[in-house]
Amino acid sequence: MASRRPEPDCDALVEGITRGDRAILGRAITLVESGKAEHEARARELINRVLPMSGGAMRIGISGVPGSGKSTFIEALGCRLTEAGHRIAVLAVDPSSGISGGSILGDKTRMPRLASTDSAFIRPSPSAGTLGGVARKTRETMLLCEAAGYDIVLVETVGVGQSETEVAGMVDVFLALFLAGAGDELQGIKRGLLELVDLIAVNKADGRGVERAQRAVVEIGGALRILRGSDEVPVLACSATRDEGVGEIFDRLAEIRAARLESGELESRRRDQDVAWMWALVRAQVDRRLGSTEELRTVVESEQKKVREGRKSVMEAAQTIFEALLGGD
Repeated sequence: MASRRPEPDCDALVEGITRGDRAILGRAITLVESGKAEHEARARELINRVLPMSGGAMRIGISGVPGSGKSTFIEALGCRLTEAGHRIAVLAVDPSSGISGGSILGDKTRMPRLASTDSAFIRPSPSAGTLGGVARKTRETMLLCEAAGYDIVLVETVGVGQSETEVAGMVDVFLALFLAGAGDELQGIKRGLLELVDLIAVNKADGRGVERAQRAVVEIGGALRILRGSDEVPVLACSATRDEGVGEIFDRLAEIRAARLESGELESRRRDQDVAWMWALVRAQVDRRLGSTEELRTVVESEQKKVREGRKSVMEAAQTIFEALLGGD
């Protein structure tokens, strides 16, 4: 039986990441994604080590309705950017398998041309049941990719829902893709999404879909004007399969980011994102602590049962759990 490959120490991981070793980068991401307690300290040390080397990339969030062609769009955009000399990291958050917990869509198979490019790194990560379809360690993974020299990071989410808020809280600019001709284009667009996006692209504007896409552009633009009171959010048509309009969409996103950088808004935005990340880590620690001992698990289960049976108020049960947590040392 073959011996198990030894895990690289933090020095080896940092060295491999900084020289752009994709295999080492993949192992580093696996480490920070691990839910094992014995990996937590190493992962924290690794992130602290790479922080000074991160932060320079353009971070783009991409969401969209099912069938809007996110993977096709990302591949077209990624290939265009790598040909222009950029190094692209794609963090594609897949729905998790209910059996193995692993990614089930396999973005590398859906982006074969981009996946074969040396200047691109594609990492499908299971959402593992995380609300909104954003992987638990997406922020940390983004930092590792930036430290490895990837100057544009694309974060693709599972779909439209809570994911818009999640992805908007970790990127510089946020793009939403829609599909014209799939019924009422406006009916399925949530108000929250329209409030968060920096640009909307109506995909599949080719063949007989051109007219439908142009109509959708007008309708969505009208909805945005009513909701946001201005024309500040561009609405553009594109065809990812034909690579038409994709370059213009990136240029507009780059212009938005450049304006935010010049005004100081980008720096403020990232500091706010760091604070949100801090609280997300605190909440994760609290959740983990509640299940860390048999005593705490018993208290939680007991209070849940009392609330469910109507024998105790929600506020009283919450206070009991909180006090047990504080006294759980």
